Amino acid sequence: QVQLVESGGGLVQAGGSLRLTCAASRRTVRSYAMGWFRQAPGKEREFVAAISGSGSSTFLADSVKGRFTISRENYKNTVYLQMNSLKPEDTAVYYCAADTSLGTITTRWHESAYWGQGTQVTVSS
Repeated sequence: QVQLVESGGGLVQAGGSLRLTCAASRRTVRSYAMGWFRQAPGKEREFVAAISGSGSSTFLADSVKGRFTISRENYKNTVYLQMNSLKPEDTAVYYCAADTSLGTITTRWHESAYWGQGTQVTVSS
């Protein structure tokens, strides 16, 4: 069993930055694909970013390209989401997920094996 714990959320003004952290409980996650997702009030959860186990491949949703960056430090069992130029529409609960398959994280993410509890990001205008 892998536990994922997100942190780094908070309240920020539009144009500001936040860095989210997802810490995993087991070293086995170092080979897992990881992703970030978000869910705004009244909306469905949506894909934000994904990264392969090695970190060599990354994927970003069109809505965050040029503003968000996903990265990982496997020796810390940690994945990051650097969020710059934040907009009010980025307000949501952000979740990280892990799975052995990058394909699952990017295209069938509802089936991802492990999920964190989420961290709230609020962007004021």
